[in-house]
Amino acid sequence: MGMYAPGYYLDLKTLAEVRGIPFEKFRSGLGQQEMAVTPPDEDAVTMGAAAALEALEGIPPASIDTIMFATESGIDQSKAAALYLHRLIGLSPTCKAFELKQACCSSTMALLMATSLVKDSPDRRVLVVASDVARYDTASPGEPTQGAGAIAFLVSADPRLLVLDTAVGSHTEDVMDFWRPNYRETACVDGKYSIRVYLHTLGKSWKRYEKAGGYPFEDINYFCYHLPFTNMGSKAHASLAKIAGHDHLAPRALRRAVLPGLIYNRRIGNTYTASLYLSLLSLLDHAPPGLAGGRVALFSYGSGSMGAFFSGRVMPSYRRQLDPRRHKRILSRRIQLTIEAYHDMRDYALPCDGSTIKTPRCTTGPFRLAGIAEHKRIYESTATANVTPDVLRHGLSGRVCAV
Repeated sequence: MGMYAPGYYLDLKTLAEVRGIPFEKFRSGLGQQEMAVTPPDEDAVTMGAAAALEALEGIPPASIDTIMFATESGIDQSKAAALYLHRLIGLSPTCKAFELKQACCSSTMALLMATSLVKDSPDRRVLVVASDVARYDTASPGEPTQGAGAIAFLVSADPRLLVLDTAVGSHTEDVMDFWRPNYRETACVDGKYSIRVYLHTLGKSWKRYEKAGGYPFEDINYFCYHLPFTNMGSKAHASLAKIAGHDHLAPRALRRAVLPGLIYNRRIGNTYTASLYLSLLSLLDHAPPGLAGGRVALFSYGSGSMGAFFSGRVMPSYRRQLDPRRHKRILSRRIQLTIEAYHDMRDYALPCDGSTIKTPRCTTGPFRLAGIAEHKRIYESTATANVTPDVLRHGLSGRVCAV
């Protein structure tokens, strides 16, 4: 697996102070402390490519049969974002590339499709990339749950992190809890209703997982959930325990099964399609000794709505495949933003008419969106662009952007 988060973040204490809201509402109510913020020269493509680089370390690019890009931050109504990644990370012309969409659970649909491909042809390797920018209206209830980031993982017949079990339980229903029409930059969301639909979908998916031969609740060591906000994981797990007949368990025992998977989300925020797998990576990086050989359950939810519940067994060698120190550096080296810088980045908009523009050089990542020319997005490696993040200190509109 590979992970990427933007090099900038807003401390939610700052947001709470400016919005006149007690920080405790964000910290205890939502479980959020910080949120990642994308600079003008980053988007789902640049973040996804950065995560893919880590996932493919030591893997010959020519061995990748297919790349599936799951996102709800699409940049084109026709051309798949996967094609930009195909070039940026140097995949073979024989590698197929396409994009998937169903809110936050399209990454799980990609995983299940990839698994089928590998079962049919065990020599195939499929790269799944999930990358998103979660954005809501300024000063709305959803603003503190924003975030951005990407996860990439390789699916093969020789798994080194997690072996998937065969049972999958899913539930699909046409509801309007969250959606974003083409003419809007931010989503429409009915937050309380969406939570109810999430929990309803979780219950239905669990029951079908059980019916498909899934493992009993008590045989599962850890649980990872889609996290639109961090405390949704605890809320979902308490709901599932009740449905599964284990609501007699002490709250501490329930929390223990989800807490390691909440650490990254608390500091990055919602990453939509990447959220569940960011939780899985957080679990793998932070679980106490004894996780190897244990069983992990995962629940994927995509508003609108569709959910899937499945599980897998952690491989004995999983720790050798990960670099938690790298992930810690990604977070520790980020630049904290002032509220003015946050608004600068948030309000920066690319032209809607295809006009030529060069974006400010701000990213700390390996790839950047250099600009637009003749309706074409131009991506480049920061190694060739000679980008230095210090340029952000001059501001995007004459203000100091970092603290």
